[in-house]
Amino acid sequence: MVDVGDKSITARTAIAEGFVRISPDLEHAICENTIKKGSVLDVARLAAVLAAKRTDELIPLCHTLPLEAVDVEAVLEPGRVRVTATVRTQARTGVEMEALTAVAIACLTVIDMGKAIDKAMVIEGVRVTEKRGGRHGDYTAAPREEGR
Repeated sequence: MVDVGDKSITARTAIAEGFVRISPDLEHAICENTIKKGSVLDVARLAAVLAAKRTDELIPLCHTLPLEAVDVEAVLEPGRVRVTATVRTQARTGVEMEALTAVAIACLTVIDMGKAIDKAMVIEGVRVTEKRGGRHGDYTAAPREEGR
């Protein structure tokens, strides 16, 4: 692991996003809440929070962080599910990996719950969109190009 012992404890926030491209049939089933396993969007949000809290167990050499907040939105849009995770802490290192892990696991949860209806789902666009705090300062990603 990287030694962060000399870094100051500061407020840190990371926001990540990702998308699952879905079929019209799955979109309809999510909208009507007819998936046998339950509410896809609610379960994806819960999976994301749990994943963020266990990031250090999943990614080698990732620091264990005391997370103060994990806020996740899973929204049904035309032809896709959009997942956004915001993670906050007071620590010596950032929470980008926790936000990315939350998004990735939420997207995988959508696939797990919808695979009986749509076997061709695709996860795309997983990225950090914003980071605040730390020695390297703030970061905001360029706007996403539609279709990319």
